[in-house]
Amino acid sequence: MVTRSYSNLLELATGESPPPSFDQLNRRIPRVVDIMSNLDNDYPYDLSAVSPSSASPKDRVIIVANQLPIRVHRKLDNKGWTFDWVEDSLLLQLKDGLGEDDVEVIYVGCLQEEIHLNEQEEVSQILLETFKCVPTFLPPELFSRFYHGFCKQQLWPLFHYMLPLSPDLGGRFDRSLWQAYVSVNKIFADKILEVINPEDDFVWVHDYHLMVLPTFLRKRFNRVKLGFFLHSPFPSSEIYKTLPVREELLRALLNSDLIGFHTFDYARHFLSCCSRMLGLSYESKRGYIGLEYYGRTVSIKILAVGIHMGQLQSVLSLSETEKKVAELKSRFCDRGRVMMLGVDDMDIFKGISLKLLAMEQFLIQHPEWRGKVVLVQIANPARGRGRDVQEVQTETYTTVKRINETFGQPGYEPVILIDKPLPFSEKIAYYVVAECCLVTAVRDGMNLIPYEYIISRQGNEKLDKVLELDPSNKKRSMLVVSEFIGCSPSLSGAIRVNPWNIDAVAEAMDCAIEMAEPEKQLRHEKHYRYVSTHDVGYWAHSFLQDLERACKDHGRRRCWGIGFGLGFRVVALDQSFRKLSIEHIVSAYRRTKKRAILFDYDGTLMPQASIDKSPSSNSIEILNKLCRDENNVVFLVSARSRKNLDSWFSPCENLGLAAEHGYFMRLKRNAEWETHGPVADCSWKQIAEPVMKLYTETTDGSTIEDKETSLVWSYEDSDPDFGSCQAKELLDHLESVLANEPVSVKSGQTIVEVKPQGVSKGLVAERLLSSMQERGMLPDFVLCIGDDRSDEDMFEVIMNSISGPSLSPTAEIFACTVGRKPSRAKYYLDDTVEIVRLMQGLASVSEEAALSS
Repeated sequence: MVTRSYSNLLELATGESPPPSFDQLNRRIPRVVDIMSNLDNDYPYDLSAVSPSSASPKDRVIIVANQLPIRVHRKLDNKGWTFDWVEDSLLLQLKDGLGEDDVEVIYVGCLQEEIHLNEQEEVSQILLETFKCVPTFLPPELFSRFYHGFCKQQLWPLFHYMLPLSPDLGGRFDRSLWQAYVSVNKIFADKILEVINPEDDFVWVHDYHLMVLPTFLRKRFNRVKLGFFLHSPFPSSEIYKTLPVREELLRALLNSDLIGFHTFDYARHFLSCCSRMLGLSYESKRGYIGLEYYGRTVSIKILAVGIHMGQLQSVLSLSETEKKVAELKSRFCDRGRVMMLGVDDMDIFKGISLKLLAMEQFLIQHPEWRGKVVLVQIANPARGRGRDVQEVQTETYTTVKRINETFGQPGYEPVILIDKPLPFSEKIAYYVVAECCLVTAVRDGMNLIPYEYIISRQGNEKLDKVLELDPSNKKRSMLVVSEFIGCSPSLSGAIRVNPWNIDAVAEAMDCAIEMAEPEKQLRHEKHYRYVSTHDVGYWAHSFLQDLERACKDHGRRRCWGIGFGLGFRVVALDQSFRKLSIEHIVSAYRRTKKRAILFDYDGTLMPQASIDKSPSSNSIEILNKLCRDENNVVFLVSARSRKNLDSWFSPCENLGLAAEHGYFMRLKRNAEWETHGPVADCSWKQIAEPVMKLYTETTDGSTIEDKETSLVWSYEDSDPDFGSCQAKELLDHLESVLANEPVSVKSGQTIVEVKPQGVSKGLVAERLLSSMQERGMLPDFVLCIGDDRSDEDMFEVIMNSISGPSLSPTAEIFACTVGRKPSRAKYYLDDTVEIVRLMQGLASVSEEAALSS
């Protein structure tokens, strides 16, 4: 039965309770440990410590996908079922690529046939024991709303760049279908919970059908080792942002440890969406791209999937393949005809009709090829259903009929359409004979047909004899591929085309046929070298290797979940990093007598999002209370100019101020401003400012702030992607032109800053502690709070001063950053609201002490 807390999570995500049939569906598989049965519903602890009674002797990977790689047949007597593997399933090929001796693979997914409720337990046991598969049973109505509804009607078109401009184009968003999608993902999570060993197992989730599954798994096991691979395109942010549940899907994916994409474009679009919609930044370290998300680093993997070389070569060796090749040779080659081949699913994105129009144009422009060139178009059955599929079928049949009537001759049809399912061996035979393969989809996630074609054209000795080829001659193949398919970047020897440009595709057909033999051979060799070395085993090993690397720090991090529904996420921090307890610091504040207190301003006392950056009257009052305590030395350390700080904090008589990262510093309001070293020579501004102005003019929303000793270029109000790109370029540009100047160029949160060398907030902390030491005031209490990279210098100085001469041996140290993120500080507070509350608590203690004295 579904646990209460899990149901609540689902309700928060969907707005409705799970269908009653879930209780029937969530049956336990016999002899599989039920990890979750006795756990408290509120899950106050990290459940990663829970494990089954028996451990696996080797690495185990749980592969999760919409469908199991299992074919199901009802027995002839209608009593029971028979099962066998789907040999051409990527999931099965993945298992072979990993090797059974090294990795145990368990599959979780649906079956293609509906299994009656009374038979589900028996089927589950057979599949688990015989095939190591865990079937997920879904009611037909729920499956239809999930797969044919949300997946195929809304996600699939959108991910292939089709905007839902009308009900006929992609379909308008339907929240009931979204609720079915979330419900099915929850059922999948329940099935995984029946077999997972959360401390040891890796979970690898596949494709857009299960994009919210990572949230359900991360909710149960904070340290689950979880990878996700998207086999479809990921659209640009302009397309993706039209999805009403855009943030829910992004946050769910970010609950994975590793997210994989076929191409850099897809990964780039995903990262851009995270930047624009969630405000997340990413960076590349030693070749690995990572997103920082609440203390966790979510890794991004870019690697196209490959084919199963062993399986394809075994099919090439089958007698039925040889027989079909001989038949096709007699039908085409022996009659002096050149065969071009297309193999596509019958759907709107595979561009079959555009390919046929290009074939028609080719025959018009090159009449010499009439009667000689044949296009064989194999149309696989569509995976979806609806009006769009019917329209594609109608247009295809109509176009084929028109071409054949116009250009056909007795015994010759220029287009042969095969619209029935073919055995894999027959498809391979067509690959072997085809002089050119045309893959002109208008949008496709990967498409392995070009890879299969290349290996098939390499052939073997038996096929060479059938084709009467000289074994000493080099093999050749030609590819015409769309620019908009995932395999295109890896096929540099293919003729790349825009499938919408009919004339260009027609010319590509002519070029592919007319090309010189040595050129065809060189292109084939280049492709074969890549495809044969980057097979499905290489892809699977590489992904799991990176997943293991992404999870290596799980054991030494403290993890806990926050957020509700699909906004749930896990915070992961070092063991020594914890939230600053106000009660704890107030207690330490009461019992200490010499206190050093340092605050950053922007992002610490003042929220970053505030337009009015001047301090509130409440903040001034709190600071004055702290400053009036004779035991306190209070400093405000900011990147802002001394003019602004002087104006804003003039009511605070005893407040120390450090401006422009500590270049200017004064102990009290009436004291003179001290400078760090001699007066700065700012002649470098004449070089830097024109450069910054150039980038300001070309970056809408960016600004320049000219301070006494520094220049700051800010892109806070610019497009985040473009601003970040311009900031990197500006940083390089400034470092180049200022290489011989006594300044340093630094990047910060939405800024690029040029300032004198050697100036940092850490200097303020050093000078404050040393000045107190000179006056015989060894601090026994130090509080330092900041939010960004520049404040880390203060944290470093203070933490390094522990057990040093500038602090009391019994000093209580509180270095605190704002937000839960990697930091040199040992404590954190969530936001400026908590910081103000902390300051009020300390100020109250000082006020009480003043009244009692």
